[in-house]
Amino acid sequence: MPEIRNYTLNFGPQHPAAHGVLRLVLEMDGEVIERADPHIGLLHRATEKLAESKPYNHSIPYMDRFDYVSMMCNEHGYVMAVEKLLGVEVPERALYIRTMYDEITRLLNHLMWLGTHALDVGAMTMFLYTFREREDLLDCYEAVSGARMHAAYYRVGGVYRDLPDDMPKYENNKFRSDAEIAKKNEVRQGSLLDFIEDFTNRFPGLVDEYETLLTDNRIWKQRTVGIGVVSPERALQLGFSGAMLRGSGIAWDLRKKQPYAAYRKMDFDIPIGHNGDCYDRYLVRIEEMRQSNRIIRQCVDWLKRHPGPVIVSDHKVAPPNRVDMKEGMEGLIHHFKLFTEGYCTPPGEVYAAVEAPKGEFGCYIISDGANKPYRMKIRAPGFAHLSAMDEMVKGHMLADVVAVIGTMDIVFGEVDR
Repeated sequence: MPEIRNYTLNFGPQHPAAHGVLRLVLEMDGEVIERADPHIGLLHRATEKLAESKPYNHSIPYMDRFDYVSMMCNEHGYVMAVEKLLGVEVPERALYIRTMYDEITRLLNHLMWLGTHALDVGAMTMFLYTFREREDLLDCYEAVSGARMHAAYYRVGGVYRDLPDDMPKYENNKFRSDAEIAKKNEVRQGSLLDFIEDFTNRFPGLVDEYETLLTDNRIWKQRTVGIGVVSPERALQLGFSGAMLRGSGIAWDLRKKQPYAAYRKMDFDIPIGHNGDCYDRYLVRIEEMRQSNRIIRQCVDWLKRHPGPVIVSDHKVAPPNRVDMKEGMEGLIHHFKLFTEGYCTPPGEVYAAVEAPKGEFGCYIISDGANKPYRMKIRAPGFAHLSAMDEMVKGHMLADVVAVIGTMDIVFGEVDR
């Protein structure tokens, strides 16, 4: 019998399964993990410190870069904190738009998670399926903001602009036949809301496809059942949130427990797991995608029937429209002052949190009455989850580390900040 040797193994930071610049130092007994030490800080950009030197509105695009797969949810947490400080009342249509885009963002996040997690564990087809759907949702981002990822669409007091009446169409090109382009444009003849409605009609069937490939697949179950088990009590002690907490059987969801935006008017369920392992967290996220689809449908239905303003009319907080700015002196002054100096918030401290796709994303701001935060702290869900890495992988094999990283849905922008 060969003698089993102890190793100290360096995992990452450029490992394809690390999902960001994660460096793990693994102490191993043969192929069994005895200790896992996550080294973070390789992506640190001092964003919280940078936000303390800029007017409030200038920091909204930074939020997209935290968890760069859940862009608008991060913006939501930040603008809600500033709105609390200012005491701003957001128009109802803007609340529904935010709710709809939060759920579109949740789908974007979970599709990225599902494709990459399955790819890490060895199922390649899933990656191709999920990115097919992500393209449609990224088109929805692009339609309202002009950007596929870092949208900067939310504003203090509402959103940047109303939903467009025309959905951008594919143009004929040399790479695809005219018939193929025409087929792709069939669902793009109406408004953005029509396009989203068509997507919500198709999506449940697509989730069924994902489940056909994975849910009862014996290789998938062998790789995920009983791996990274966390008890409900321990999940609470470790500061878990989102699917990591619900997978352990605790029905905690800020959309239900502390409703914000238009969630109190939405009809949806909170899926929970029983065993607290990687497989349960997979099932929870799959069902979350179905519930998000339900919420988006309700938002589309409401938005089609209720036109109205999408941002507050107070020009100390929101810019005047372009016509007023170009034709009136008053509008020009408001516009200039808002984009150079911004607005001053009353002194005080505030915390606002949203149920981001990965868990509770919170923003804590201390104001000293200036036009920028005195202090800002982001509560990122991935940071708390990564701190449990050692506990979750101890006693498992090296290959299981990849499954545990996948089930955490780690994105390093928010961990390192």
